[in-house]
Amino acid sequence: MKPIKWPNAKAPIAEIIPHQRVIHGDTVTDNYYWMIDYFKKGPDSTKVVNYLKAENAYLDTMMKSTDKFQADLFKEMKGRIKEKDESVPVFKNGYYYYSRTEDGQQYFKYCRKKGSLSAPEEILLDVDQLAKGHAYYSATGFSISPDNKLLAYGVDMVSRRQYTIQVKNLETGETLKDAITNTQGAVAWANDNKTFFYTSKNPVTLLSEKIKKHVLGADAKSDAVVYDEKDNTNYIGVGKSKNGRYIFIASQGTLTSEYKIIDADHPESPFKVFAARTKDVLYDVMPVDGRFLILTNWNAKNFRLMQCPLDKTEKENWKEVVPHRANVLLESVEEFKDYTILSERKNGLTELRVLKNDGSDYYIKFDEPVYDAGVGANPEYNSTTLRYSYTSLTTPSSTYDYDLAKQEQKLMKQQEVLGGYNAKDYVTERVFATAKDGTKVPIALVYKKGFKKNGESPLLLYGYGSYGANSDVYFSSPRLSLLNRGFVFAIANIRGGQEMGRQWYEDGKLMKKKNTFTDFIAAGEYLIDQKYTSKGHLYAHGGSAGGLLMGAIVNIAPDLWNGVIADVPFVDVVNTMLDESIPLTTNEFDEWGNPKQKAAYNYMKSYSPYENVEKKAYPNILVTTGLHDSQVQYFEPAKWVAKLRATKTDKNVLLLKTNMEFGHGGASGRFDYLKDVSLRWAFLFALEGIDK
Repeated sequence: MKPIKWPNAKAPIAEIIPHQRVIHGDTVTDNYYWMIDYFKKGPDSTKVVNYLKAENAYLDTMMKSTDKFQADLFKEMKGRIKEKDESVPVFKNGYYYYSRTEDGQQYFKYCRKKGSLSAPEEILLDVDQLAKGHAYYSATGFSISPDNKLLAYGVDMVSRRQYTIQVKNLETGETLKDAITNTQGAVAWANDNKTFFYTSKNPVTLLSEKIKKHVLGADAKSDAVVYDEKDNTNYIGVGKSKNGRYIFIASQGTLTSEYKIIDADHPESPFKVFAARTKDVLYDVMPVDGRFLILTNWNAKNFRLMQCPLDKTEKENWKEVVPHRANVLLESVEEFKDYTILSERKNGLTELRVLKNDGSDYYIKFDEPVYDAGVGANPEYNSTTLRYSYTSLTTPSSTYDYDLAKQEQKLMKQQEVLGGYNAKDYVTERVFATAKDGTKVPIALVYKKGFKKNGESPLLLYGYGSYGANSDVYFSSPRLSLLNRGFVFAIANIRGGQEMGRQWYEDGKLMKKKNTFTDFIAAGEYLIDQKYTSKGHLYAHGGSAGGLLMGAIVNIAPDLWNGVIADVPFVDVVNTMLDESIPLTTNEFDEWGNPKQKAAYNYMKSYSPYENVEKKAYPNILVTTGLHDSQVQYFEPAKWVAKLRATKTDKNVLLLKTNMEFGHGGASGRFDYLKDVSLRWAFLFALEGIDK
């Protein structure tokens, strides 16, 4: 099959307005700095908007011949989704809570039933109705008051993750006047059913800066500040313990955390420090009967589990429950009255370990060579049933209930794939590439049966590799449209994630960030060497910090990839990290470094994709962004594309798609996102000459 013959259209040429950056004795000219104007000035900056629209028009022209194919792909992928569906109900405080979707509707209804699943349904929130007339609508953070009479939730209609908290009286159906703007969207109810705590954001930087207390009926402008975070490298939040006894304020950065605590029966009380913050010490707190459990990396790189008395919480009172292990990462803990569930990661795979109160333990076993399992929604402290999720590259998302006493499991629901799907038609593998320093990098693969390892098949390699976030395998029904047309799909667990333990993360951040990029390149080279694909058929995909990965690999090894998709890419690392007015910048210093320090500046500059665009040939590239993105601002990918256009020597296609209505996560409707997937797949298929 021959690749598409692209139209002979003229690409937009961005205006050059030189701007000089001078720091550490280093002068750099940035010809596209002006593109920050919309962020700084808003709608007055028509020049930026006009440029983004011109790029969108160019993309439409270049991809015109795929319009029908994109529409067919959208219909094909939407056709696999069960439109009328319902989540597995979750029991809490006398009610079963669930959400359900209806035919033709983009959103959902949040519902409950009292006492029994045969009880009458109560629709708490009809998000389908609320979202009408809005290009974007997100409702989140659903929190029921202890007396079950009030629902607090957050609404974002712009996609900048600035939520307005609303409160609904579930007895009368009335939405109260207590609308609180510029928040994280979630609340923690005190036990008096009239007081709640919430996280307030800085309206410019979007940093979570203050925890406030609201009493129903009071003017939100007069809400008391109960905590003001002075360290702008930390994120903060507020929540309630599972047993309902405590309200916690958590302050956490990449390397340090601290909790403050009050009795939920006494919201008027001042918060007390649980254990004072100590550099490089992270901890998480869970109250159980008569004690606190503490998950911490204190003298334990891969974390350990500790405990302390309810009235003696500083570190000198902590006693070890589960020791540190060099080959096992203790990721999370779920507490019940009589059981404690540990999520442990060994050799890159999650295992669920059950600790009984008598000191005995056992593991819940999983069979596939590569999978993802995790603790699900378990809000009821007194339960003896564990809800957990399971998926793999071939197993649709599954929800299980596990009887902790009988050690028996029951499949409650598996994602239904309409139109027929047989997992046995597909094959998964787990292989290991060797990085340049000898490190073994895991790669998970899936392909359709009949695939031949002759180097002739197209392969899409996905990567992320930042923040210690794990790129675990998962089932995707839209991905079937790739696999069924001969693509292999692969996920590389590169350093910067935490799949292989805490050291795996630490070896892929700050002054070791380049390991992330070279690991990914090693994975691509291995897949070529082992004849899964070849240079003319290898593609790469990543988003956000994974978009930084895409920008770095096309600079380092441009001839390895036939095409690259970079979604909302963080590609202007130095300039963004120097500008503390940009949302989230200061929170990121522990991940990337602070370029106001010369060593960090020099290292960042040596890999930042925008800084390192050179006069050479680049692969075919599709870049996406959102005008209202609060995580990676639109001007980063826009500047990068403009510089690539002006500098690269090849005739390969370079496309920029800006969604003028959405932000970092794309469309909010449950089907709209498939239009973005259709564009991505059509781009790959065009390069492979696949047209149906």
